[in-house]
This record gives sequence, structure tokens and C-alpha cells, in this order.
Amino acid sequence: MDSLNANRHTLSHLLAAAVLERYPHAKPTIGPAIDTGFYYDFDFSGAQGENSAPGEAELPELETAMRELLPSWKTMVGVETSAKDARDRFKTNPFKLELIDEIDAKGEPITLYTAGEFTDLCRGGHSEEPAADIAPDSFCLDRVAGAYWRGDETKPMLTRIYGLAFNTKAELDAYKAQREEAKKRDHRLIGKELDLFTFSELVGSGLPLWTPKGALMRHLLDAFVWELRQKHGYERVTIPHITKKALYETSGHWQKFADELFRIETREGKEYALKPMNCPHHTQIFARHPHSYRDMPQRYAETTMVYRDEQSGELGGLTRVLSITQDDSHVFCRHNQVKEEFFKIWDIVDTFYGAFGFTLRVRLSFHNPEKPEKYLGTPEIWANAENALRAIAKERGADHFEAPGEAAMYGPKLDFMATDSLGREHQVATIQLDMNLPERFDLTCVNEKGEKERVVMIHCAIMGSIERFSAVMLEHTGGSLPLWLAPVQVRVVPISKNHHAYGEEVLNALAANGVRAKLDASNDSLGKRIREAKKEKLPYLLILGDQEVAAKTVTAESRDHGKLEGLSLEEFIARIERETKERT
Repeated sequence: MDSLNANRHTLSHLLAAAVLERYPHAKPTIGPAIDTGFYYDFDFSGAQGENSAPGEAELPELETAMRELLPSWKTMVGVETSAKDARDRFKTNPFKLELIDEIDAKGEPITLYTAGEFTDLCRGGHSEEPAADIAPDSFCLDRVAGAYWRGDETKPMLTRIYGLAFNTKAELDAYKAQREEAKKRDHRLIGKELDLFTFSELVGSGLPLWTPKGALMRHLLDAFVWELRQKHGYERVTIPHITKKALYETSGHWQKFADELFRIETREGKEYALKPMNCPHHTQIFARHPHSYRDMPQRYAETTMVYRDEQSGELGGLTRVLSITQDDSHVFCRHNQVKEEFFKIWDIVDTFYGAFGFTLRVRLSFHNPEKPEKYLGTPEIWANAENALRAIAKERGADHFEAPGEAAMYGPKLDFMATDSLGREHQVATIQLDMNLPERFDLTCVNEKGEKERVVMIHCAIMGSIERFSAVMLEHTGGSLPLWLAPVQVRVVPISKNHHAYGEEVLNALAANGVRAKLDASNDSLGKRIREAKKEKLPYLLILGDQEVAAKTVTAESRDHGKLEGLSLEEFIARIERETKERT
């Protein structure tokens, strides 16, 4: 564990100590380090009065208590103890007793860590000298939330207290500032302001409804991906949205994802499911007839919705939905074609994300060998697949790192991590190498010797899902969509009624050349109409007055480049066409 995570983990214990000082009846449960700090879950039940748990108003007091305790935490020392002694120490805390029983049943060591006068049950990974290692102004308490014990909604609801922690106060302040900016850029706010999507209680949570503008944006994104794929020989396919149970039993998805499936029972008692992924269907398109090595690779692409029964508490905006639109593709190829196909997909990913100004690095998502039950296939298949990905990443010269435990159930993958304009990292595109589904569906081609040869399957969705990518992209751009993607590229604003006829002429010329434009001929003041257009973050605004009518020119206000005066209409259209084509 690195020093920052060690400090964060230590701070979770410091929080528990501070809570127990002020709320002696509290029962601490677990408190890990997380990406931005730490949290600790407590049970505050059993105290006198209904409001025994602290709220966010009490966080400053607890934070002060943590800073007062910190100087006394000179060291943090772990000692291995017996299950009996551990049970005696935590005999009044059923949550700790449950953890002790689990650790004891596995035959693992039970360790208690002590700092100052506070002792907790923990596996370790702390700062050895908290008072020296943790700057008092490098952390703060952040918020209070509810959380079920062990994430199980059938178990008690606990109070979770979150904290932020970084190496220095400057880093902490920078993160807070970034988070405030992120709130302003929340894709749900931008989606409403730009009228891109909406949700309806009658339709249900997690089921976004895309407006005409939002639907156009989705189409333009998908068309860009298809344009890039088409250059590499992909062909479109189409599959139904439901399937018999047998397909997912053969693929292994039924056993692994049964709880996440939307199931359908027909009048005849047959069991179907709404598809949660497309790959098993695509195997059946490949398997429709024998393939020669001369036919390989086969590259299928389809943009379609899949459906997953997520828990309602996990749904949020476009980032976690029930209906997921995947720009999905599957390549069926020979082993000696894997590298070339990966590089082709990688080129598509680089071009697509480069158009939005994202910087990328690659996570090699491998399986966890300690939990083989989570995956399909033999250790040999996994070793071969993971070694192939290591070699591909090395030859590509990519900025990459390995992440055991992040693989898909059927194979390892390359996950592209995009850094946005706020410095946040998001997982976006994924390329997955699959040697398991070809085994399970017995997918082969006939090689040069006339023998059947097992094929390899490559999965890739460039955007991952259109919903989640849209959320990331809207927050990255702050809603200032690039010209080629903006549903409305140009707003034509005649200054007065005397200029409406020329406005119509300009609008018609723009439309005839494929420019997406709207005319604002309302009776509102010019200032209000300009403010409204800027509020919608439109790429171009054309102001038409006496001078423009007389000279047959346009005065353009560019969102990104400032004022452009004296352009002929032909020059302006050429500019739009060039920027759209180049996706600048």
C-alpha cells in the first residue's frame, strides 16, 4: 500500500476514535481507504433519544476531535491475537464479532492495531507514525450517508461518515475546487439546459428519454464510430432484444448474471430474457455456416440496447441506467490475427477520443487467480490471453498498468482510461480478448491443412455505452459541444423585422449545404436573443443588420473564436463545412 492510502486508512481509524469519544454508545464496523479519502460505518442505535447519530452539522466538531487526537498517535502497531481474545475485546459489538468469526473460519491471522488509546480490528496497511506522516490540514470530514452493513439491504442500516484526505492542504483544496467545478458541469444539469434528454416517473428510473436534439447527438456520435469502423472492414448485423434461456446457459451468462437479467415468461411457459449483452447472439451469426481461413477475420458491428436489472439505489443520470446503448462489435479471427485486429481497434479508439481532446492510458484488466470461480475457462487459457495483451501493449508503446481482478468473466481486456478537462479519470472504451466463448460455442474455421481450428473472439465498444460516454463528454466539454456534434450549429438572429427576409435567405442557404441552423425571429430584444443563444452554448451566432443585408455578408460570433466580421455567406458555409469535416 502506498503512503497516501496508508494515511487514508489510518485516518478512518482516527475518525472511529473521535466518534467513540463523543458517542460512546456507537459501534464501529469497517473503515477503508477510498480514492479520495476514507470512510467509516457506525451503528448508533441503542442510545438515548432518536437523534443519536451525528449529522453533517456535527462534522466540524468531529474533525476538530481528530486533529486533537492526532499528535498522540505517535505509532500504530499491529499485534496478532487469538479469536477468543478478539471476541472478548469486542463482545458488545456484533459487527466485529461477525468479522472475527469469518476470519477465524478461514484460518487467517486476527490482528488488532493500536494508536494512542484506540484499538481496532484490522488487516493492516496503515501509517506507522501517524502524527509525523499525516499533516493536520491535509484532511477533512466531508459528508454523512446511510449504508447497509456489508452492502446487504436485508441487514442493518448504518451511518457512514466520509472524509477527504490528500498529501497536502494544497492538494485537498485543489480537489475541493475541482469538485465544485464538477457540480456546475453535472451532465444532468447540462442535459436539461441543452434539452438533450429527460426522465419520466411513468417510464421509470434509469430509462432516459432522448429529445430530438439528444437523439441527433447520439446519431452523430454513432455515425462517427461507424465511419471509423467501416474503414477497417466491419459489417453491420442486427439481433433481437430477447433470447431463449438456453443461449445464456451455453455462454455461461445465466449462471453468472442470473440476478441481473430481466426475465420473460411466455404464455406457453417458455423462459426468455432481455439481452444484457450481445456477444452470445453474435456467435450464432458466425456459426451459421462453416468458415475457411480465407474468410477470416469476420467483423460484426451493431449499435443496440441491452438491459440490466440494476438496483434502484445505484441508478443515476446517464452513468448508471437500465437500458444501455452499446456501439458493440465482435471480431472472430485466428490467433495470428489478434495483434493486427487489436491495433486496428486501438487506432479507432485513439482517433475517436482524440477528437474530444481526451488523453488516454491503458489498464490491462486481468483475472484474480485467487478467485477462479468468478471466471470461465482454464488457467492455461487465461495465461495465454493475458500474455498476449501484455505483448500487444508493449509493442504499441502504450502508457499502461496491470489491474488483477478487473477482467470480464470470459477474458482479459484493455480498458482505456480517459482524463477529462477537470483532471478526472474515466474508464471508456474496452477491448476484450475472449478465448472462452469460442470454446463454449465450438466456433472454428478450417485452416490451410483442412483441419478445424479454434477461433478467437475480440469484443469492443468504442464508447462503452452511448449513455455513459455522453455523460462523460458533456461534463468534459461543459456542454460546449464541438461544432460537428452540436444539434444546432448556427443561430441566425436578424436585428429587426426589416432584416427577417435576409435571415430567411441565409437560413435556406445554410440548410441547403447541410448546416444545422435555426432562425430566431421572435419579438424579444436583440440582447435577450443573444443571451439565450449563448446560454445554449451554440457554436455560431449570425447577427444580421443593415450592413449585412446591403453587402450580402454575415457577422458571426463564434463561441470559441470570437467575432468574425465581413464574411460572405459562401465563406462562412465553407468554414462550417471544413470544421465539421475535420471535427476540429
